[in-house]
Amino acid sequence: MPPDQSPGGTGLFTQVRTQPVEQVGTVFIGVVMGLAILGMILAACSQDQSPPAGLGTVVGVIDGDTVVIDLGGNDEIVRLLGIDTPETVHPDRPVECFGSEASARMALLLPPGTAVLVQRDVETRDRYGRLLAYIERLSDGLAVNASMVERGFAASLHISPNDGLRHKLAAAESRARAAGLGLWSACGGAHEPLS
Repeated sequence: MPPDQSPGGTGLFTQVRTQPVEQVGTVFIGVVMGLAILGMILAACSQDQSPPAGLGTVVGVIDGDTVVIDLGGNDEIVRLLGIDTPETVHPDRPVECFGSEASARMALLLPPGTAVLVQRDVETRDRYGRLLAYIERLSDGLAVNASMVERGFAASLHISPNDGLRHKLAAAESRARAAGLGLWSACGGAHEPLS
């Protein structure tokens, strides 16, 4: 009886072709190597200990350019990229002109519970370990970094290699200066002592 037919000749059973042992072994080794490479990539990525850019929730405001955001269950101190506000909590500097106003403006823009999109640039963290990011308020798409500069609550600040919004923020500062908004009329510029 041919191997592809049932005992009664009905043809219900077909011959099963088998692969040579060498081919099965090669496929198995390929799968194992692929999984090993994937494991090494994932391990390398997890060593950064920085959360990915993405969605978060505001926990609180530290000052005009620093906030705390819950990212994936971890509270991260986030330093807004491309802006600089007058100091209010710096350990080595006195409170500066318009610093309290800048902090109050940030608290108004990002009250606790606000859903935000956190977008990073080239560098992940600054020398103090703070996450560096551009922040967008999800409820209306407000670009918080740019809003602070456009309204005169912050100066633009470029620290290479974080160039993502460099030109946009510099242009916003020029417009705020020309219009005499915020710190530009109240203080004559950023980082002036509180008088």
